[in-house]
Amino acid sequence: MPKKLVTIIGKAVKSAARLRGGGSALPGMVVEHIDPNFIKQTLSTLPLGTVIVSGTNGKTTTTKMVVELLEGQGLKVFTNRTGSNFTRGVAAALLGDININGQLKADIAVLELDEAHAVHFVDKIPPRYCLILNVMRDQLDRFGEIDHTAKLLEHVAQKTSDTVVLNREDPLVAAIASKLSRQNIRYFGLSPELVDIFPSDERLHTENKDISNNQLPTDVLLSRLVNQTATFEFDNQSLTADLEINGIYNIFNAAAALSLVRAVMGDKLNLSKLTSSLEKITPAFGRGETIVVGGQKLELILVKNPSGFRLGLKSFDPSDYKTMIAINDNYADGRDMSWLWDVDFTSLGATGVDIVTGIRAYDMALRLQYDKVPFREVNPDIKKAVKKFIDYNKNSPKRIYCTYTAMLSIRRLLSKYTKIEGVIS
Repeated sequence: MPKKLVTIIGKAVKSAARLRGGGSALPGMVVEHIDPNFIKQTLSTLPLGTVIVSGTNGKTTTTKMVVELLEGQGLKVFTNRTGSNFTRGVAAALLGDININGQLKADIAVLELDEAHAVHFVDKIPPRYCLILNVMRDQLDRFGEIDHTAKLLEHVAQKTSDTVVLNREDPLVAAIASKLSRQNIRYFGLSPELVDIFPSDERLHTENKDISNNQLPTDVLLSRLVNQTATFEFDNQSLTADLEINGIYNIFNAAAALSLVRAVMGDKLNLSKLTSSLEKITPAFGRGETIVVGGQKLELILVKNPSGFRLGLKSFDPSDYKTMIAINDNYADGRDMSWLWDVDFTSLGATGVDIVTGIRAYDMALRLQYDKVPFREVNPDIKKAVKKFIDYNKNSPKRIYCTYTAMLSIRRLLSKYTKIEGVIS
């Protein structure tokens, strides 16, 4: 089928889906069905190729950082901004950016891809660059054991034609380097005093706390962190930035983004523009996103595994905030919620939790009880819970810790109160 006709059909489906208030991935599914080479043909025209960002945690915000840093350097970047990290999400995003003739005006593509889908993507479209963030015990019912997840990411790295950026502090990620022969390898890492703040999965689940890869040279090192002020070191110089991105986990991911951007830009990198861009970046939707409802801040914190939840609780002071926790166990969340027992919730003990909601609300409530964290109400109905949470606390700032599908539902519900990026109310 001619590319122009495929584009017209895809754009028509996209418009229809938008009018119905959702279905962001549906146009991509339609286009992939009628033209399996749609993504490959479209991306093949980009002069700087394609970047893949993958790993268990932090893909969406890190991708956003890479995109904005590259744009700050003057590049035109295509990305799957909605955070739909399956191939159909990439196809749907392309439909929004190409013209009627199917042409994409961009210098480079930066794509967030789910580990399992990235494997199939790179077999068809080998990336020029890839960034591997971490391997965590997340959604084991989908991907199997953690070693299997590492194998998926290893395959992505092996298919990369130019540069692979790896997390030095994650042993499973750093080990990928030994399986590569033709790629340029760069590491991002931490100074020794910061390692315990950002524990890898292996450090969390082993008695050996001396795990270290600090003999490996870093391209970018996060050397100092004081509140939201971070110092990054590279090429015998340092970059200190006052960051808008909240959540300490996002700050380590900034080191990853900087390393990737350095690889792409090479000698053309403008350091002053890099610093300016970095300081302006805000979290991706649902990942520390702040929404104003009724004149009060409401923060959405995505949680997917023990490490992410622990770092979220460490990043955000519960004082003066009302807290809600929303836990679902849909396929995209992972069915096995036993990981909640690996999270220490005692930091919420003094303030308590206002409402516990979601499909696994009672499991979450039981977990809070074991840590002696009081809660006001358990209501599995997210729609009712969000309304009550807002009504109960009209004059207070609010924070919601939520799994992925719960976050999507909550953002749609909040769009009834205020304008939300990417949601049509």
